[in-house]
Amino acid sequence: MAAGSLQGKVAIVTGGASGIGRATAGRFVDAGASVVIADLDGEAAEAAAAELGEQAVALRVDVTDAAANAAAVERAESAFGRLDVLSCNAGITGYPVPALDADPDEFSTIFDVNVKGVWLGVRAAVPAMRRTGGGAITVTGSVMGERTRPGFGAYASSKAAANHLARTLALELAPDIRVNCLAPVATDTPMLPRFLGTDDPEAARERFIGSIPLARLAEAGDVADAAVFLASDAASFLTGVVLPVDGGRSI
Repeated sequence: MAAGSLQGKVAIVTGGASGIGRATAGRFVDAGASVVIADLDGEAAEAAAAELGEQAVALRVDVTDAAANAAAVERAESAFGRLDVLSCNAGITGYPVPALDADPDEFSTIFDVNVKGVWLGVRAAVPAMRRTGGGAITVTGSVMGERTRPGFGAYASSKAAANHLARTLALELAPDIRVNCLAPVATDTPMLPRFLGTDDPEAARERFIGSIPLARLAEAGDVADAAVFLASDAASFLTGVVLPVDGGRSI
């Protein structure tokens, strides 16, 4: 099997209809995998699956709902016969606000999606992976889970929890299931305006780029390429890794 190949593997990609999740689903298919695109926006998931062809199917999934995560696993097994890979990309943030001014309901929702959603997805996927002899899980965390910024108390804390949950799961699920975490910097996706959070987004964008040694924002494909590697047998001795995909920002 070629390095970075997912030939013959079956994956669930949560948040797979847009942004990093959509890029990941596409890269997985390119690498030979069959994919369940699981997204809260069912219509967008169906459109993404149609673009990717016979190797992709879609399902509306609220990752905060245990039954919905179980349904995604059932869809993978019914459509493709197995489950080998779970890519947890579903995530949300709010606009920048001082931590003590955050809306309590929004704070809770961010944790429900970004942390509990990962846990529920993994809990549903592990029995199916073990039926096929093991698997690989990737969690899209954030560099903000390692190095925070003012205004993102809920989001950064949730991503720190997601990063650490991935490490914990790596210990608990070894030796048959590997769990790794991607930690991207601000990525040029539909969520970007919330991170910039200003009346002058272009100026904010340029300031942020100025803080990245490689002098650009991440693209969704940058993160997706790393997800393919971590999910593949080329990374067979990697588990518990939190991999910065950040152009050097966390140095």
